Amino acid sequence: MNYEFLQYEIDNRVAVVYIHRPPLNPLNTTVFRELSALIDELDANSQVGAILITGTGEKAFVAGADIREMMDLDLAGMMEMNKISRAAFSKIESASKPVIAAVNGLALGGGCELALVCDLRICSENAKFAFPEINLGIIPGGGGTQRLQRIVGQGVAKELLYFGEMIDAERALAIHLVNKVVPPDELLPTAKEWAEKLAQKPAIAMRMLKEAVNTGANVDLQSGLIIETACFGNAFATEDRKEGMRAFAEKRKPVFAGK
Repeated sequence: MNYEFLQYEIDNRVAVVYIHRPPLNPLNTTVFRELSALIDELDANSQVGAILITGTGEKAFVAGADIREMMDLDLAGMMEMNKISRAAFSKIESASKPVIAAVNGLALGGGCELALVCDLRICSENAKFAFPEINLGIIPGGGGTQRLQRIVGQGVAKELLYFGEMIDAERALAIHLVNKVVPPDELLPTAKEWAEKLAQKPAIAMRMLKEAVNTGANVDLQSGLIIETACFGNAFATEDRKEGMRAFAEKRKPVFAGK
């Protein structure tokens, strides 16, 4: 499939996806549809073990949803766009492979929501984050009100959502919005290094681990433990488990086959 606003490359089992709508890479309906299609494509590709999402250029990861598209929509049109955006975000969040966001600049509104659905977030020192929707007379509609508080806690989430003000990379790290901050020229190399390490892990165990964490986050403890037990059993039944334990006993590096 040819993509109008996405570029991607696959190297060493890592797929790097670039959102390309310079200079600020805003999200519109086409981008959301393309993200859904590309994530499906990469998730089904056995040559891909991890996915990295970033923006092109130096100004922005994604500077929000496309306001020019939104301002001309009626309520029905806006709800349809919202449905399409939520589908794209859900596919990224539920992908069977780990997904890393490399935030190279502004991550505002929908851009911040895109980062939140990734498993891990690395940002450059010049990155900025905000949920400015309240200043436009609306609220986040792509999951920001729900996912943000699950990551940073409700009090900090309300501060960011209610004021709609920007925070820098240092504050983002302090509140655990991001996992790591690096100089701009180290962002992609660092994110690729993380992705390559994850891509070498046993694929089924990684999928079960992600499912246990993501699904368990939304249920009570006892239900989460039941989910964990099921995922543990699925990982234990694999050939990779046998190889991993055998390699440990033989004091060598395991060779995982994804089976």
